[in-house]
Amino acid sequence: MGIFKHMLAIIKHGFQGFALSRTSTELSLKPPLCPSYSAKKDFSSCSLSSESSVKIHSLKQEQEVVIALGSNVGDRVGNINESLHLMKKSGIQITRHGCLYETEPAYVTDQPLFLNSAIRATTKLGPHELLKLLKQIEKDLGRTKGIRYGPRPIDLDILFYGASEINSEDLTVPHERMWERPFVVAPLIDLLGSSIDTDTVASWHSLTKYNGGLFELWEKLGGESSIGKNGMRRVLPIGNSLLDWSKKTHVMGVLNVTPDSFSDGGKFHEVEAAVSQVKLLISDGADIIDIGAQSTRPFASKLSPNEELQRLIPVLDAIVQIPETEGKLLSVDTFYAEVASEAVKRGAHIVNDVSGGKLDPEILRVVAKLGVPYVVMHMRGNPSTMQSDKNLHYDDVCKEVASELYDQVREAELSGIPLWRIIIDPGIGFSKKLEQNLEILMGLSSIRRELGRNSFAASHAPILLGPSRKRFLGEICGRSDPVERDPATIAAVTAGILSGANIIRVHNAKGSLDAAKVCDAILKQREKSLF
Repeated sequence: MGIFKHMLAIIKHGFQGFALSRTSTELSLKPPLCPSYSAKKDFSSCSLSSESSVKIHSLKQEQEVVIALGSNVGDRVGNINESLHLMKKSGIQITRHGCLYETEPAYVTDQPLFLNSAIRATTKLGPHELLKLLKQIEKDLGRTKGIRYGPRPIDLDILFYGASEINSEDLTVPHERMWERPFVVAPLIDLLGSSIDTDTVASWHSLTKYNGGLFELWEKLGGESSIGKNGMRRVLPIGNSLLDWSKKTHVMGVLNVTPDSFSDGGKFHEVEAAVSQVKLLISDGADIIDIGAQSTRPFASKLSPNEELQRLIPVLDAIVQIPETEGKLLSVDTFYAEVASEAVKRGAHIVNDVSGGKLDPEILRVVAKLGVPYVVMHMRGNPSTMQSDKNLHYDDVCKEVASELYDQVREAELSGIPLWRIIIDPGIGFSKKLEQNLEILMGLSSIRRELGRNSFAASHAPILLGPSRKRFLGEICGRSDPVERDPATIAAVTAGILSGANIIRVHNAKGSLDAAKVCDAILKQREKSLF
């Protein structure tokens, strides 16, 4: 919430100056009018009928648009995914996604809960052509004429079309009722960053009635403090459920089916031992089991996808059969597209990629098609090079990790993975030395803030933290045996949770679960004291 209050001050005093400093447009924040443009550019104004008016760019240029999505009938996640697919198939280039929100219905309240989000995209379609396409997609997905604001498989609305204002019989842009709807404005804000980086984004702010633009509008509607209250919560589609990661810290238990992992290599590569360990992790409170068949410790030898699958598949097939995993989530720890695909087909719910798509770029396209959550972790180089002097050099570790993570998140989004399916991991122990790991443990809020400069959606993504038994803990505590680092791990995850982590990845679930419960209680008490 504080970041928006900070932005309001900046916007109110500097937004107009920002706009006027741009050479290609002249923007005034008040009143909300379209920008005037250089005569050198090819733009047109046209009247569509005696009852309509529109100021739009010539169709020779691509326009950036914002489209809101909502569904509350049938497979809500599937409906939204299919609408994105049909938009892409029709030539709309989706560039950013908001978070996904489950919200109570408005206006007509006797109907199922909605899922809502929004996207930024580019298109060469004119506004009415775009409207016609979106209405056809709604029809293709089963929407029929019904009561206004009533149930629908999919609802697609144009919120913004370039810098234009449009008023016609069948289309009003900006959308006429968006200003009063938190479930529309929340994902819209997600598509922005605290840095207003284009004239088009500046114009969207100017089209509101507020000096502080969309940020002030969002604060008037309740802002960040309204999330989790007032019938609106951020969710992560996973398996057959919607995960609200803000309710509690989730514990991810580590299962290494490798002979050479730094902590437990060789202990669980046999199926029977692996299944026994999974049962123990679950009985100790693990919500997620993360199965890795390739060691990513420093200087580990690299397996081929086939070698990794030979280790992984017998264990995974056995785990999905045991009753203890019912209601639990399974994650596959891999950077190979082929391994990710096979694991998901056999029951894994999450792909956890330590390289964030850098070691096998094909994994981004594959995960997009698989439709599962994707953990984007920060690492420089690969396990053989990550601890080199070059990869350990940072001027500001939190700022640079956030910047590099954002680049990875953008690649994932452009490859078709919606941001509402992305989990971020700052990569404790990967391309980091002791002091840098400590900076990250203390600085998760600054990492979120830095991500928010470019994308508020990225800044709201769940953070996974994996300090368990890492070498830096051994250096601090004088513990050369990784198994003896469990108390230090509890201290590290405690610091991480209080700093903003949502998921902790640990070898020993029991002690860390208790630490997470205490931290969650502290955070809830802190929240109560603020309001």
